[in-house]
Amino acid sequence: MADPMGGHRTEDPSPQPPHCKAGSATSRASQKTMIELLSGEAKDDLLDRGFSRRQLGRIAAVFSVGAAAASLGRPAWASGGIPDPAPSAKVRIGANECWTGPLAPGVAAAMAIIPSGNRYEPKDQRGDFIKAVMQVEGAPYDHVAPWPGSSDPLSRAVVTFCSPNRGLVTADPTFELAGRTAEWLGAPVKRVPLKADYTHDVKAMLAADPNAGLFYVCTPNNPTGTVTPLADIEWLVANKPAGSIVLIDEAYTHFAGVPTASYMVTAGKDVIVMRTFSKIFGMAGMRMGYVMTRPDIIAKMMRYDGGMQSGALPLPSLACATASLTAADLIVARRKEMQEARGMTLEHLKKRGLTVIPTNANMFMIDWKTVPAGKMQAAFRTQSVEIGRSWPIWPTVSRVTVGSMDEMKAFCAGLDKVWT
Repeated sequence: MADPMGGHRTEDPSPQPPHCKAGSATSRASQKTMIELLSGEAKDDLLDRGFSRRQLGRIAAVFSVGAAAASLGRPAWASGGIPDPAPSAKVRIGANECWTGPLAPGVAAAMAIIPSGNRYEPKDQRGDFIKAVMQVEGAPYDHVAPWPGSSDPLSRAVVTFCSPNRGLVTADPTFELAGRTAEWLGAPVKRVPLKADYTHDVKAMLAADPNAGLFYVCTPNNPTGTVTPLADIEWLVANKPAGSIVLIDEAYTHFAGVPTASYMVTAGKDVIVMRTFSKIFGMAGMRMGYVMTRPDIIAKMMRYDGGMQSGALPLPSLACATASLTAADLIVARRKEMQEARGMTLEHLKKRGLTVIPTNANMFMIDWKTVPAGKMQAAFRTQSVEIGRSWPIWPTVSRVTVGSMDEMKAFCAGLDKVWT
């Protein structure tokens, strides 16, 4: 069974270190230690929401709480923090990364702060970052929380609002981390197919689980690159069950250049708007992201580890993100560069008679019809081109990331050799 970060786990997802067999005294002691590291408030809340004491150990593993997490073995939901090997292909257009590094102001800011790396916080770098978000998004100061990437707050939202009694609803296909985290914790998961126009079917999502704790909307969607209308998201927010949250993942929004959902945050709605710097900002390896939501929701998400993940951020990443976020002209220029490379590629695919799903982001999906996507991925590797994967609901459809113009020309050349 695949884990949320692309590795593999056995049918029993409970990880056990070599010296610690399932059910052994050492295993039980390790789980007990992990549970004790959760705050009393967090434990009481989780138990009240229907989690068992055994499940508390898994929740602690999600947050990798202290050394006890390592002693229990690597959590199946996160590959133990060990990434898959980097592709050896010359052209890497399979992971939705940016084709180039951070924007110039971000690079300069990161370099400038390195000499001050002996201090945990030389000045108020975290506060400066939040003020930059306020400037761009209009969200109040106490409605913004930075994180080292977006995977932690996404999984954290699942823990905070889902339970054995209140499930998760996502689209299908979409980014899988929320669903796999919920399954790891034992919360119900409903996956709802996209509409004919490849946007989220919000009415079907609500019907799938009228008592869900969390509705996950990724827009532009990964892997389709399609934008779900804000009016549809507003409908879901207005009609969802009381106490539930709509999480709006806008990781790719800068590539689309469309209106965003941040206004729902300032209106005090039951939403979490999530962003990352791993895409257009070229900071995937620097791990920076943030959420915008009400202060009471931030407090709930932080109670499992006392806000450590949001408060202890690498200074170069924080400085780079702060300087990049307000570089509006450079963001527009990078989006235009992507659009030109994407347009050239889509035109080539059209000439070859291939079916491509309409997209607004730095990715597109090709339907090979009768050929499995995995076979095409292997074929492109013979051309030193690493394309993306497929999703179970669409086994003949491959996701391809838009790289630089040169990379996309190499992709087209490789396509002409493997698709005859």
